[in-house]
Amino acid sequence: MNLGYSRVSTTDQGKNGHSLDAQQAALKAAGCERIFADTASGRTTDRPELKHLLDQLRKDDVLVVCKLDRLSRSLLDVLNLMDKLAKQGIGFRSLSENVDTTTASGRAMMHMVMVFAQFERDMLSERTREGLQEARRKGKVSGRPFKLPEHQRRDIVKQVRSGEKSAADAARYFGISQSAVSRLLARATAKEIKADAWPRGTRTDPIMQHPCSRGLGDGLRAES
Repeated sequence: MNLGYSRVSTTDQGKNGHSLDAQQAALKAAGCERIFADTASGRTTDRPELKHLLDQLRKDDVLVVCKLDRLSRSLLDVLNLMDKLAKQGIGFRSLSENVDTTTASGRAMMHMVMVFAQFERDMLSERTREGLQEARRKGKVSGRPFKLPEHQRRDIVKQVRSGEKSAADAARYFGISQSAVSRLLARATAKEIKADAWPRGTRTDPIMQHPCSRGLGDGLRAES
């Protein structure tokens, strides 16, 4: 059975050729026996008719849309849905893009698209890991801002370092995650290392602040 899905973001999309009537006419011409329609943004997951349609699909059925973006504005979401349908033995057709997974060539094309999409996801994850490692190497600890005030953050660091509380106990007491406690400790350590390397209150290289270096800056300026 061919089941169609149509969607518009607003009720006045007829001017763009995406009206529900136009989509439904095309779906009927493509042999759809039942058509489900939503009026909602392609970015939202709150689409009751799409959920109803997916519940109705059975093996050997075919989901038909006029355009891929009727399912979602995200290509990744579309690919994930198509992969899920394929595992259930359900076909997919998009009339505008001539995508048809009920044919051997259509399935081969979608497998290639999915491979490239997975490759892009892997590359993004790898770049993210490399960026985090580089940030940690430079003493920068990434993460969401802490919700606790400064004095409570200092208390956590002091209590955990002194052994008064374990990291788990501090997390429970202050109502945060144990990973947040670890980030607090790491940030405190990074600040201390930075303070030791660059004393507070110095505006220039600490070497230039040494008594033996007084006058050196004036001499350099005079030479220039």
